[in-house]
Amino acid sequence: MGARRRRSDRAARPAMYSPGRTSVGRREERQRFWAAIARGVSTVDATGEAGVSEAVGVRWFREGGGMPTVTQAPLSGRYLSFAEREEIAILRARGCGVREIARSLGRSPSTISRELRRNAATRSGGLEYRATTAQWHADRRAQRPKTAKLTANEQLRGYVQDRLAGAVERPDGTAVAGPQVRWIGRRHGRRTDRRWARAWSPEQISACLRVDFLDDASMRISHEAIYQALYVQGRGALRRELTACLRTGRALRVPRARSRARGKGFVSKEILISERPAEAEDRAVPGHWEGDLILGVGSSAIGTLVERSTRFTMLLHLLPMHDRGPRVKNGPALAGHGAEAVRDAIAAAITTLPEHLRRSLTWDQGSEMSQHAQLRIDTGLNVYFCDPHSPWQRGTNENTNGLLRQYFPKGTDLTRHTAEDLAAVAATLNSRPRKTLGWKTPAEALDEYLRTCQQANVATTD
Repeated sequence: MGARRRRSDRAARPAMYSPGRTSVGRREERQRFWAAIARGVSTVDATGEAGVSEAVGVRWFREGGGMPTVTQAPLSGRYLSFAEREEIAILRARGCGVREIARSLGRSPSTISRELRRNAATRSGGLEYRATTAQWHADRRAQRPKTAKLTANEQLRGYVQDRLAGAVERPDGTAVAGPQVRWIGRRHGRRTDRRWARAWSPEQISACLRVDFLDDASMRISHEAIYQALYVQGRGALRRELTACLRTGRALRVPRARSRARGKGFVSKEILISERPAEAEDRAVPGHWEGDLILGVGSSAIGTLVERSTRFTMLLHLLPMHDRGPRVKNGPALAGHGAEAVRDAIAAAITTLPEHLRRSLTWDQGSEMSQHAQLRIDTGLNVYFCDPHSPWQRGTNENTNGLLRQYFPKGTDLTRHTAEDLAAVAATLNSRPRKTLGWKTPAEALDEYLRTCQQANVATTD
């Protein structure tokens, strides 16, 4: 009879029982961990500052994709802190009453009574009060799960996914699949194939939503919310595999490495970048280009030309020069990116443009441009060179090469890509909106300039 009564009493108060064990890591510990990460501390050292194990810290970092999962805002004074709950547990173990505990903490007796009743440890069948269990109950009740905007809005989610992971297309609209890449949860170095996609950045997507849906307030999302949907596990809005479509391709936010360019000593002072016209520096007049090579394995390479004003990109198809016969001493390089091959490729590409778009070209001091004098004669293009070990002086091209590495990773054979493939990638870059262009695309900016020149010519002839 007594056992039956105890079972009925337990059934009458199911909310008194703990639904599971206490979670690892309190709010304060997570705050200390992410504060250390924000200062640049390693994960191992951050776990030491937070007072948790290394395995716990690594799991927090991976679950958050390298992004903080807890706010750094201090806890409001209206709520009991963990230190106060520890004091309550000590005083309760001494046999102190509710009012005595309240006077000791400077809290209302009703607050202490409610704390002892709601956050007690009930697994033993009683109402024992433990600070860790009480804090876990309080943290669980404080959670306010909110449906992600990308989860609730199907149209918005489709727009974001299409701009982020949409297929690369040739100029005629034909989709290019690109290499087949298996997503393995994280990116192991740069020397592997990357997934080809439209690959708009979250900031570009967020900005163009305001342009494409001017009167629809529901089609708005910040770029940080897109990053969180990609990186933070449990959001469920975007598949984490789509992080492969980001510029870095990494599943975690980590620092980005920089490459250094090698300089050559064959450049005279008369053609250094310091002698370049001022109109090229301020980007006021289109027609000033920056160029470089993207290198792959097996002496493979792709040439890149970027217009400084409009950011319009042209890619040069450089193939091994097998038709030149066997290699001879001091003869032309046969790798495809020798001086003669690069000169011919630049000339073939740049002469397709109007003369007023062929003002100057800025290049690194690489030996592939040793025939710059002949290039100037063939095209009328003035060639200037950066200072040694100063790739930042042609930052527009450096940034573009970083974007192109998403399609042409280091350590891959670049000769397998046809001229049509390069045209498709160039068209993809030229159709992405740019923040520096007021969210216009490079193709739109160049077309607007050409139409302006055409109208000015018509007005002059009239």
